[in-house]
Amino acid sequence: MSIYSVLDYGACGDGVTNDAAAIQQAIEVCHAAGGGQVRFPAGRVYRSGALMLKSNVEMHLEPGAVLQASPDVAAYPYRFTVGALSGGQVGAGQPGAIMFITAEHAENIAFSGGGTIDGGGRFFVREDTGYIYRMRPERPFTFFLLGCKKVTFRDVTVRDGALWTIRLSGCDDVLIHGIRIENDLKLPNNDGIDLDRCRNVRISDCHIVSGDDCIVLKTCEETAAYGEGCENIIVTGCTLTSTSIALCVGCECRAPMRHIIFDACVIRSSHRGLAVRLSEASDVEDVLFSHMLVETRYFHRDWWGAGEPICVSAIPWDDERGIGRVRNVRFVNIFCRSENGVYVEGWTPDRVQDILFENVHIELDKWSKWEGGLYDRRPCPGDRVGAGSLKHPTAGFFLNQAQNVTLRNCRVVWGANRPPYFRHALESHAVANLRLENFEGESADPERFPATVIED
Repeated sequence: MSIYSVLDYGACGDGVTNDAAAIQQAIEVCHAAGGGQVRFPAGRVYRSGALMLKSNVEMHLEPGAVLQASPDVAAYPYRFTVGALSGGQVGAGQPGAIMFITAEHAENIAFSGGGTIDGGGRFFVREDTGYIYRMRPERPFTFFLLGCKKVTFRDVTVRDGALWTIRLSGCDDVLIHGIRIENDLKLPNNDGIDLDRCRNVRISDCHIVSGDDCIVLKTCEETAAYGEGCENIIVTGCTLTSTSIALCVGCECRAPMRHIIFDACVIRSSHRGLAVRLSEASDVEDVLFSHMLVETRYFHRDWWGAGEPICVSAIPWDDERGIGRVRNVRFVNIFCRSENGVYVEGWTPDRVQDILFENVHIELDKWSKWEGGLYDRRPCPGDRVGAGSLKHPTAGFFLNQAQNVTLRNCRVVWGANRPPYFRHALESHAVANLRLENFEGESADPERFPATVIED
């Protein structure tokens, strides 16, 4: 393999100088020669503005090397109009988001090595409120790859993302293995990995700590030119912590998302564990979650989620967008310890169909200081900060408006601390064809609430 050291093209690596021009030159020469490895030697901090990767180029950081995003907004000339910071709204009036490392229609590209890519999120913090940062109006995606094929991330550490950390839009044949994402848990919108209109993706053996969703699948409005649905996705063997949601499908859904497997992951100290959150007019179907350990708790309401270990919802973002359907979702062999229960809700009963919970164990307790007895419906019509909450007693399983829901070999157990809003093992409303097979559990207070199951 041909190797192109960024030092040979004028990079300083002093943590102060903007090395973007030198790094980009190394990329261009490597690409023009037919491909190879652009190498960042160890022991240096390479501060840089925007970089554009090209086909057949591998960006390799030696252990101890750091590629750091510049704090200067003017260092990022590449922009792309997105809905990430505008409630999903995309229009001509949007200035466009900035990007640190990007590529468009590139093939056979890779990011590797034991070094670190630093998204510089701390440079864009405007205020620390204690539980969440208020951010400057412009901050870069750490990675934003558009319409690329044969993409590999292997072994690198990515830290302190300022916006969605690894955003892949319309990419095909993606491998992400053994990477670490170490984000600030108070920084909003710093999702770990966003798969937007991507196909044939394998994510394995990663450790992700993220303020916003750790791994999330989307089909966004603004990237329709780069791909259709999001499908053929496998996520396995990951350890995850999030101030929002650990594993999520949705909420942006302008094209179908289907054929998705999440398996053998451990989720700790998150605001929501496993979620299918449909908010727009296309469909989500054929999704399997299996062999998971999930721990969730309540937190500050500026973060979406309400401690639900599992959430399946089909609720429109607003009245104009409409809502599609969630179909054929399976949760198998899931152990949950949580401050809230499983939450399933459709806008109308036909919006959520064919949901299976098999060998799902829910252990409910209360240990945080935050308000309980509610479910988070956001985004939803009329939503605003502080709205979107459904105040309701906590059930082990709360099902509202769905069709063909099966609970097989499921169990609900209550911990020692049982606040008064802890109620029934199962509560169901307007669920057509609810099947219970070997369901175990009693109410949190059998003397006050003798019924284990409430159904209408």
